[in-house]
Amino acid sequence: MGEEIRPDRRIFDSRAKLAKALAEAVSRVLSGAIESRGEAFLAVSGGSTPGLFFAELSGMPLDWSKVTVTLIDERLVPASSPRSNAALAMGKLLQGPAAAARFVGLYQEADSAEQAAKLAGEALQELPWPLDAAILGMGTDGHTASFFPDADNLEALLDPDQKAVVLPVHAASAVEPRLTLTLATIVKARFLGLHIEGVEKGAVLDRACNGEDLPIRAVLDQASRPVQIYWAE
Repeated sequence: MGEEIRPDRRIFDSRAKLAKALAEAVSRVLSGAIESRGEAFLAVSGGSTPGLFFAELSGMPLDWSKVTVTLIDERLVPASSPRSNAALAMGKLLQGPAAAARFVGLYQEADSAEQAAKLAGEALQELPWPLDAAILGMGTDGHTASFFPDADNLEALLDPDQKAVVLPVHAASAVEPRLTLTLATIVKARFLGLHIEGVEKGAVLDRACNGEDLPIRAVLDQASRPVQIYWAE
């Protein structure tokens, strides 16, 4: 059992206030990146949680033409699927001013998740690494990205020395195969945020911070700078 850690936690009394504050924080990071290196690189998560955040961020007055957006993880389904994280990002985030951003997803049509991961890694290779901002979510089982506790390659996914940018994931709890950025890739982000909502997820995070061996704990331990936690009930 690991030692207790105290990440930087921001607590909001409404999900709308959280979404606005997180969007403003990410906008500042992206603006700073554009100013310092001429471009910015953002990775976002899917699921039901980030909708309000995406809507707020999409309207931020950035030079979106200089922003590249990718995904933390993706189900092995095309963008036409309602379960696609790419579809969520395109429908909720890449709208209004943010429509000018460049989007590079993870899904690749291939015969296997392994081949799709290889193709995705090649597609992402020329992007402006490291990430300026990465926004994670978390499940009630403590998974983040597609680091599911029952993933058959969890050790490789969480390996801090992992060279691959994208790996495939097979886990019964994930339903379909997935592709995910690796822990080693995510934790190099200049701003690493964790966006969670609800009492249950707050309790899971507390367990991880108190030392329980959950996938999210690996992120908290390995991040190059403190994870910025945004939570609302």
